[in-house]
Amino acid sequence: MSAMTTIKVLGLAGSLRRMSYNRGLLRAAQTLAPEGMVIDVFEVGAIPLYNEDVHQAGLPAPVDELRSRIRHADALLVATPEYNYSIPGVLKNAIDWASRPPQQPFADKPVAIVGASAGLFGTTRAQHHLRQCFVFLDAHVLARPEVMIPSAKEKFDLQGDLVDEASRRFLAEQLVALAAWTRRLAAPTESA
Repeated sequence: MSAMTTIKVLGLAGSLRRMSYNRGLLRAAQTLAPEGMVIDVFEVGAIPLYNEDVHQAGLPAPVDELRSRIRHADALLVATPEYNYSIPGVLKNAIDWASRPPQQPFADKPVAIVGASAGLFGTTRAQHHLRQCFVFLDAHVLARPEVMIPSAKEKFDLQGDLVDEASRRFLAEQLVALAAWTRRLAAPTESA
């Protein structure tokens, strides 16, 4: 990937709620993306609950589409709420389906994680668990900057849009870092 190539990012939200804060984060990311980055969002709501019997009969169409979209993206942006100190089931289910053999598409994929929550700790624990999943899947998770938005009700408007300027700035900084991380990982390595 050259410095001039557009970086295609696939966004995944870990909430099905239409006005969720994390869907709002992805919408904000689409408007804050640096020049040379486009963010497309995949809706995980049509993915059925994981069932090995279903898998043996063939991948359901929404799963096949998700795997293809991940494979063709240069990077991922995952927006997760925190449910009971962890990853929402709908997000974990999508990851579980997409990671099934053969050729799971997360390997070597740059990933940035963001999250917003009504609680005081943002999505710290959910993001930690999500990082563990991606480490196992051999993805390259961006370490910093982290975007964990606490007290989300105060930072999003009634339409679910991120209006807090400091949070928007943090998100924009993370997207710049994701672009640099993606280009760095895609750069050819020189032999010693």
